[in-house]
Amino acid sequence: MNKLSASLLVAATMFASSAAVARPAPLVSIPTHDAFFDKIKAHCGKAYEGKVTLDNQGPSAFSEARLVMHVRRCNERELQVPFHVGKDASRTWIITKTGSGLSLKHDHRHKDGSDDKSTMYGGHTVDAGFNNVQSFPADQYSKELFIAHQIPQSAGNTWQMFIYEDKFTYRLVREGREFRVDFDLTKPVKAPKAPWGYQD
Repeated sequence: MNKLSASLLVAATMFASSAAVARPAPLVSIPTHDAFFDKIKAHCGKAYEGKVTLDNQGPSAFSEARLVMHVRRCNERELQVPFHVGKDASRTWIITKTGSGLSLKHDHRHKDGSDDKSTMYGGHTVDAGFNNVQSFPADQYSKELFIAHQIPQSAGNTWQMFIYEDKFTYRLVREGREFRVDFDLTKPVKAPKAPWGYQD
């Protein structure tokens, strides 16, 4: 074996060795985000019934329908939580660790599984929040989506989630608007079927 061949063999061996120990970059997070994420994840597989406890625009379809949240799919990076409004299974909350905090997205589908024209809107944490409470001000994608769909007032949305031993709360606030649903975590209910566009 000549010197060139030997050098190439050594280089190839070193490359193979380094590739064998290569690993993905770590997913960084802070304690308050981890605690909040884990508190929801602890309910994975369970479903809970809720009710509208505040809506300053008066009664709506949400007020009359049976409301159920289902902590349906969970891994180390993402939680999928369908929010069923009566027979309407179009909504899934997706909470994701991003490495820069937590993201909340609203995945909206039609009954055939296709995307709604307003889907994947939401926001991202901008501070530490608390173990039990996180806030998600509307991100730029959502602001532009709302403007495109002629609801520019929604660009000021902030979504909040609260989780305690006995209660989970989903809250929407912006100037002149507040909407809140509270779910009873002390009484699990039968899990609903998969939301539209997903499979059991």
